Amino acid sequence: MAVTPRKRSNKRNVQPHLGQGRFYFALFVVFVVFGSLVARAAYIQVIEPEQLIFEGDRRSLRVDPTEVQRGTIVDRHGRELAVSVPVQTVWADPKRIHENGGLANKERWLALAEVFRTDVDTLLGRVEDPNRRFVYLERKVTPAVAEYVRQLGIPGIYLKTESRRFYPTGEIAAHLVGFTDIDGTGIEGLEAAYNEVLTGKPGERLYRKDAQGRVVEEVRVTAAEQPQQLTLSIDQRLQSLAYAELKKAVRYHQATSGSAVIVDVKTGEVLAMVNSPSFNPNNRSDLQAHRMRNRAITDAYEPGSTMKPLVVLAGLEAGVIEKDDVIDTSPGWMRLGGRRVSDPINRGELTITEILQNSSNMGSSKIALRTGVEQLLATYAAVGFGNDTGIAMIGESYGVLQHRTRWSDFEVATLSFGYGLTATTLQLAQAYSVVANGGIYRPLTIQRRAEGELLPGTQVVKRENAEAVLHMLEQVVADGSARNARVPGYRVAGKTGTARKAVAGGYGDEYVTLFAGIAPVSDPRIAVVVTVNEPSGDDYYGSTVSAPIFAEIVGDALRAMNIAPDHIEDTQLRVAGFGGAQ
Repeated sequence: MAVTPRKRSNKRNVQPHLGQGRFYFALFVVFVVFGSLVARAAYIQVIEPEQLIFEGDRRSLRVDPTEVQRGTIVDRHGRELAVSVPVQTVWADPKRIHENGGLANKERWLALAEVFRTDVDTLLGRVEDPNRRFVYLERKVTPAVAEYVRQLGIPGIYLKTESRRFYPTGEIAAHLVGFTDIDGTGIEGLEAAYNEVLTGKPGERLYRKDAQGRVVEEVRVTAAEQPQQLTLSIDQRLQSLAYAELKKAVRYHQATSGSAVIVDVKTGEVLAMVNSPSFNPNNRSDLQAHRMRNRAITDAYEPGSTMKPLVVLAGLEAGVIEKDDVIDTSPGWMRLGGRRVSDPINRGELTITEILQNSSNMGSSKIALRTGVEQLLATYAAVGFGNDTGIAMIGESYGVLQHRTRWSDFEVATLSFGYGLTATTLQLAQAYSVVANGGIYRPLTIQRRAEGELLPGTQVVKRENAEAVLHMLEQVVADGSARNARVPGYRVAGKTGTARKAVAGGYGDEYVTLFAGIAPVSDPRIAVVVTVNEPSGDDYYGSTVSAPIFAEIVGDALRAMNIAPDHIEDTQLRVAGFGGAQ
């Protein structure tokens, strides 16, 4: 009987608790992973969703800006004084340059450096970082340079359109208009003072693109806010002719500087404001700081004898003199507190008009002492000294008009002939406009007033007193020390001034020459002041330096403004004959 061997069992004994442990561990892992995903989703969706939104928007949102040009500055007749023109700017994407082998051709970079007038190594240094995506190579180049860059065809170098400020009148209105920086922000003159008015707000179109570059959503369109146009009271014709005459005189007399201002006495509008030396705002590569100062409003000088008409005005207002009074100036000098006040010669008895015609220090001092310092200073302040003129320009000086409790007689006397106080060229023009306007003070403005708009003025002195001083000043030009200020065909009133410049410890050997005047006397329209600082040589008097400049400016200005002559008998008229008759 055969014996069948017993088969060995292949089954292993599995412990029940070990299988359950694996199951629970796997279940735990599943729950941990699921919990982590839920927690991460909750964190992203609830606690910090902005990051993913930002990343998504960065990949799909695009913005197209709507550029706006800076506002134009024009004169009272609409002639452009500052305008923005489109230009090209050269920029580079260093990453694209490195990716596309833009650095391989060294000759093109040498050509680019030459046209930019820079070193090629400096130029290459700007694009050496492959991680950068934007860098300027040259801002606001000429059309010819832009076309040359385009033809070079260097990979990764592009052109973008910007705007550049251009000043058509150049140096003629440079101090007044000012200029902008390379980004179009005003930094000098009216460009800086009215920067917010001249600067618009760019618009933009925000939209979303898909992966294929198709526009799928227009998110937002913001309209651009256009800048305003700044219309000045300046007449570009008067500005040009005044600058030409001033520049010629400053060069002829080898003076340090000069300023001239023309003011419309009826409206308070500044029609011209010029300085020499000047600068070209379109090319500031070699600009010198001293040329940038608008000296007509920043530089204050002791105004010298141009103050004597205001002393007469103060005396008339105080009632201590009458316009026909006679004052004895003998013996031509006097001592006040140990100090000497004198005239060049003993002029004896002088009428008030003759005091101004001869520019008598003795006569003006005696009027000032009669008037008293309080009334004198009050009159000076009433016509605008020691205060701003109202034009609201950056850097305007108020000058110096002291108000003290104690004044010596000598100090009062010096106030009468223009020492002991300072004023700018524009302040002096404002004071004379009060005389021309029948005693009405009106703040000055650099913006054109609308047709028919006339701000109410303040009657600061009596009309009859202002008119009396005006006619006295006419005699100063007709028969007095200001004969060089005559303008053929027109009645002109004015006063010369010559003042020594103060230095540490006293007065030096340099002079400021001035002339302040009004025209035409029959119906005053303009007040003009000319200041020449530190003329060289022996000719440093207001009557021979500033008065002739005044005459040229006023003659040209009255003709340009089409103001009819009011002194025909002063001119020789030539009538055209017929058939050759003379």
